[in-house]
Amino acid sequence: MILIKGGRVFVEGKFQERDLLIEGQKIRAIEKDLEIEKDSIINERTRVIDARGKLVCPGFIDLHVHLREPGFTHKETIATGSRAAARGGFTTIAAMPNTEPVIDQPGLLEEQEERIARDAVVKVYSHGAITKGLKGEELVDFGAMASLVLGFSDDGRGVQDRELMKKALAEAKKLDKKILAHCEDESLNNQAYLHEGDLSRKLGIKGISSASEYQQLARDLDLVRETGAGYHLCHISTREALDLIREAKREGLPVSCEVTPHHLLLADQDIDLEDADYKMNPPLRSEADRLAMLEGVLDGSIDIIATDHAPHHVEEKARGFAEAPFGIVGLETCFPLLYTYLVLEGLISLERLVEMLTLKPASLFNLDTGVLEPGRDADITIIDPEAGFVIDVEEFSSLGKNTPFKGYQCKGKIIRTFVQGKEVYPGEGRNGVEKE
Repeated sequence: MILIKGGRVFVEGKFQERDLLIEGQKIRAIEKDLEIEKDSIINERTRVIDARGKLVCPGFIDLHVHLREPGFTHKETIATGSRAAARGGFTTIAAMPNTEPVIDQPGLLEEQEERIARDAVVKVYSHGAITKGLKGEELVDFGAMASLVLGFSDDGRGVQDRELMKKALAEAKKLDKKILAHCEDESLNNQAYLHEGDLSRKLGIKGISSASEYQQLARDLDLVRETGAGYHLCHISTREALDLIREAKREGLPVSCEVTPHHLLLADQDIDLEDADYKMNPPLRSEADRLAMLEGVLDGSIDIIATDHAPHHVEEKARGFAEAPFGIVGLETCFPLLYTYLVLEGLISLERLVEMLTLKPASLFNLDTGVLEPGRDADITIIDPEAGFVIDVEEFSSLGKNTPFKGYQCKGKIIRTFVQGKEVYPGEGRNGVEKE
């Protein structure tokens, strides 16, 4: 038994001072003033955590991470990536299939599930590929894979062929699965590495156009109208794409989208060209795009936050901006960055931030988590909202240290993470009363 006492517990959409009792893997009770009493189920063997002044949240959910295993274990593994998730307050994550080999058939999914069961410290779901080898030429066997995946995605590449995408959406519709789309028209991205905007023009180089995202999204939304399939846009980054999502939602289409912390906090004007940790895909867009993303969070057009956690080895990122791979890590920095630079700045509410990291992703993908209620799995994150710290990549659990946010001052430190009642960060505690 674990009794979390006196915290501000996120229940029914708001923070309320409550005690929370964990029994085994489940939440047993959420009430005021639960006490250890003789002959009570709460007894002297109960571990008590003094959470006064702390936030007690449902464990965070990230539907878009790259764990790199199999094939790229010098960048990340299921073990290190899941520990990074726990350190960042995430109790459920979903891994993209761009591994080596690509997760594009049932046998590979079964092998992946074995690795997850052996090595993961948080709940890990798998997304399956849309096309074999992510080549955009031939669809995977959706029916054979459906029971083993959360959704289907060729993340890292957009599906270029319209008819192939239409068939993929139709297959997903039959199986009641979502397509998670990376929208990028390769004929419009100029094979570039920066947004096509003020910075690229200043440097005299071609950039990745906004049209590469929103024109492919427009195509896909037409296909959603034809097929009725569930469609989720990964890492939205442009104003035009957001307008298309808004229009689709007004029509009642089954669409949703996610935004990353970096697209909420940074624009191309912030890029340090000496630091390839600023290189990501989609790229950091204009300041007007960034403000549009924030507006999308505020008005509900953007459904959830996902990190697109994309670890790379330090030597790969040291190749220089033009040659380094795209991607940054995000699991261990997501909440404190958004809490510090959006919530504490009065730009969004704490409740909205937590909702986008918990309840919303759970409801989008029918996950039985994301809510603190008696009888639910005890997937819980405890945060000290006043604890200040500096982002130090050497402290990361992830093998990837590639973040442009290194050295940022933050508040909102994750201090404990529980998955099904087991403390996975910082680790199993001891009996008695513990003060944070």
